[in-house]
Amino acid sequence: MTTLPSLYISHGSPMTALRPGLSGERLTELAAAMARPRAIVMASAHWLSREPAVGSAGQPETIHDFGGFPPALYQLHYPAPGDPALASQVKQLLDQAGLPARLDPQRGLDHGAWVPLRLLYPEADIPVVPISIQPGLGPLHQYKLGQALASLRDEGVLVIGSGSITHNLHDLAAGYSAERQAPYVKPFIDWIEQKLVAGEIDSLLDYRRLAPYAERAHPTDEHLLPLFVALGAAGAASRARRIDAGIDLGLLAMDIYRFD
Repeated sequence: MTTLPSLYISHGSPMTALRPGLSGERLTELAAAMARPRAIVMASAHWLSREPAVGSAGQPETIHDFGGFPPALYQLHYPAPGDPALASQVKQLLDQAGLPARLDPQRGLDHGAWVPLRLLYPEADIPVVPISIQPGLGPLHQYKLGQALASLRDEGVLVIGSGSITHNLHDLAAGYSAERQAPYVKPFIDWIEQKLVAGEIDSLLDYRRLAPYAERAHPTDEHLLPLFVALGAAGAASRARRIDAGIDLGLLAMDIYRFD
């Protein structure tokens, strides 16, 4: 069986589901370029918990965890099946790594999961197991969580972290746009790319101190933490490739990373 890469996807606004734009094109291309997974483990920035949790529903519901958007967005669903057996395996791997996890048979797929998955695999016929992230425990914890899942890639399981490479919604009122981008976006995403390509994991784990404009790019870091899950799952010898999917609203960089 082919060893799959791991991915980090910037999922952007929920409106990406209705207006996929360049991100949709890139995700379609990415799916075509990879071997088809037998299942997906998805760490979304929108499932936060104090301790690791693993969704074990047989049929996860589509969660519309947002407000104030057009009615058409709430009519969209992603009816992918779950995989309770894989969820139990994920829990076991985390437990064995010293990261005790709980199973959650009620958890569905939030928009950080189903919006990009609709663009990657629109048929919704690949089982999905969601896992939570722990924003209170920092990048190293998420990296270790990803490391615990690395063996799944040899079993046809695609490990995805879904967040946003920049995420400062406070700046939505600042008038940034495609013509006037937030000044911190490019320096920050360029630094991230340089460190990922060079394999400088220690620097990445200390990004809040070392990266330019880290506090502006991420006032809180839950949207970057899934990157460390994907990075950990890839292994220390992995090769990072950035896929440029543009900058939404002048401040939300839509970068995708593939780790092989």
